[in-house]
Amino acid sequence: MRNKVVRTLSISGLLFALILPTVAFASAAPTTPVDWVNPYIGTAGSGSEYGGTMPLATTPFGMTNWTPQTRQNRVSVSSYNYADTHIQGFIGTHQAAIWMGDYGYVTLMPELDGLRYAPEARQLPFSRRDEVATPYGYAVTMDAGNGRKIRAEMTATDHCGYLRFDFPATSRPGVLIEATRPGIHGYVEVDVLKREVRGYNPDRQDAVLGPLKLARFKGYFVVRFKQAFSAQSVYEGVLVRPGDLRVEGDNVGAFVSFATPSRQPVEAQVGTSFISLAQARANLDAELPTWNFEATRDALKAAWNQQLGRVDIDGADAPQRRVFYTALYHALLYPRLFSEHGHYYSAFDDKVHAGVSYTDYSIWDTFRAENSLLTLFAPERIDDMVKALLQDADEGGWMPKWPNPSYTNIMIGTHADSLVAEAIAKGFKGFDWQRAYAAVRKDATTPPEGDTTRRWFDREPHTPYEARAGLSYALKLGYVPADKVAESVSRTLEDAYDDYAVAQVAQATGHAQDHAHFLKRSLDYRKLFNPTRGFMQARNADGSWASPDEGWTEGDQWVYLFAALHDVPGTVALLGGPAAAEAKLDAHFNGGHNHHDNEPSHHYGYLYDFVGAPWKTQARVRQIAGDAYSDTPTGILGNEDCGQMSAWYVFTAMGFYPLNPASADYMIGSPLFSRVTLRLANGKTFTVNAKGNSPGNVYIQSATLNGKPLDAPMIRYPQIMAGGTLDFVMGPRPSRWAADWRPQAIVADAKP
Repeated sequence: MRNKVVRTLSISGLLFALILPTVAFASAAPTTPVDWVNPYIGTAGSGSEYGGTMPLATTPFGMTNWTPQTRQNRVSVSSYNYADTHIQGFIGTHQAAIWMGDYGYVTLMPELDGLRYAPEARQLPFSRRDEVATPYGYAVTMDAGNGRKIRAEMTATDHCGYLRFDFPATSRPGVLIEATRPGIHGYVEVDVLKREVRGYNPDRQDAVLGPLKLARFKGYFVVRFKQAFSAQSVYEGVLVRPGDLRVEGDNVGAFVSFATPSRQPVEAQVGTSFISLAQARANLDAELPTWNFEATRDALKAAWNQQLGRVDIDGADAPQRRVFYTALYHALLYPRLFSEHGHYYSAFDDKVHAGVSYTDYSIWDTFRAENSLLTLFAPERIDDMVKALLQDADEGGWMPKWPNPSYTNIMIGTHADSLVAEAIAKGFKGFDWQRAYAAVRKDATTPPEGDTTRRWFDREPHTPYEARAGLSYALKLGYVPADKVAESVSRTLEDAYDDYAVAQVAQATGHAQDHAHFLKRSLDYRKLFNPTRGFMQARNADGSWASPDEGWTEGDQWVYLFAALHDVPGTVALLGGPAAAEAKLDAHFNGGHNHHDNEPSHHYGYLYDFVGAPWKTQARVRQIAGDAYSDTPTGILGNEDCGQMSAWYVFTAMGFYPLNPASADYMIGSPLFSRVTLRLANGKTFTVNAKGNSPGNVYIQSATLNGKPLDAPMIRYPQIMAGGTLDFVMGPRPSRWAADWRPQAIVADAKP
């Protein structure tokens, strides 16, 4: 994703591996799937080029995530980092990726002996030995000085957090509620009779990047306490406002204190909303109607077990189990639920609507594997997720590429087209297919506002929605020219895949002429192939070749050579056939050009399936899985990117991967375990058996699907959903299994 740099695993991973066994991420020996989740994986690293994950207590796809805040998050900084030793608060966050900003957040912090509002002043030290992190709850003991300890616990529902603070017996306990930070104008009020602190925070990153003002946007919160207040105050900036119960301004918050003679823990339930304060309270009433922390935590544990329990693995050691189930946990966090019990605030027209909505789609990353994973592990949500994109188009004019929660113009292409095409190819019918076709066709045919007057550089502030930048030129030339538009080669190649996705939707919705037109246009990527150099290369508007170093998005000529995911055989033909393409892939890997820490490289290990050398795919994907993932805080090589890094691992562990998601096909690699059992939502079971599997037996000797020989290195989504068994026989040496498979390049000779 944006601003990634190439990096490799370092010795720090070994150090964390030594530390990790002292960390408690479950209270007992693992007995259920959620017990195997290690929320610390991906939380360690410097700068922004690491996993960027946080130990989140949240529901699957929860609207608000709850995590300890060890540093103040912002673009390129997550709220929690494994290296930190102090806690500044417990934040209800909506930051979906380390390189994205937060929006509408709220922070609580238990305090003793008075108000300290600045993060550096209020922070308390803690020991990793006194921390417990699970997807369904977090707990930590902090040192408040003078031998005093504060125990904090959190759990969550879809829209609410439940926090419990245990203070020393002889103390003056209080809780800080930080509504906004310096420079952010917000509101907070204290209601003594209702034992509430409520307010709002209008901060959002897309206000800087996107075109929409959204004057009504606010992250509302209602904090409801179990205990009555013994004192209360509000603050603004560095000034406490004695006697005031409400304040509006920059850097505002509240502080409430309690008398706890019986050492009863202070309990707080936090309702969050993007609709109103009344809706935040309604969310509390609906999701936390009683004061029962344990019951709430148990319900969240059951929810995670239900979701994670859709797959069983056999033949995995303990670290592999933790990596697998943690990856699945990360993949089931996004996109984020954005509706609240039948209504949602739209960050595209600044109004409230009836319906279901989702946001935080990191689509440039997640269209590759994450969305495909959800069609297997959360199919009940796919219709609403696609419908949400279509609602965004109705309300804002276009389907978004990275809503956070509104348009951000981050990344290239219109890969929402792929999400729509994949859902249709897999038979999801809970959204209007014709409306979906209108949305994807607009992406493919309508240039963005001011298309020929902008270079469309990364993160240009306050530009109109970018859509397919440079489309005005591409409609005439067949490619985006380097002397007119930034990142031109990557745009041309990725737009070609999106044209293929649009073609599939056109075919499914009865638009035969459009299908032929867009399928032919999906081959325009070939216009950037330079046969003299054997690579894709930028062209100027006059047709001349530009510099080979120009025109890339987070990659180069090696990374983007096989970017036409829909027509790998076509690229193989451009290179001179299977033998030449195989040699090119060998040079790619042997030359250190495969950067698994970024998404454009994710499909490369599976490309050998297309050139008659599937045994090389089997070896490569096993190697990548072992090198790029581990049961350590540094165990994700590169930003997690809303589940994409983890989705790659889950698919690879199961033995197949959606190289071309819009096709509903999966390429076969080398399963990591002896057995994987998928419990499908339709009640059927699909099992992958790998007889003789071991770290040394990585090569497939033979394969059968439901007892019949499987001679192609691929399976299809309908075959999985039909249930049955995919059997592999594994061995220590390469075999000729599936080596004779030769897929055909796309041929589109219909007139546009």
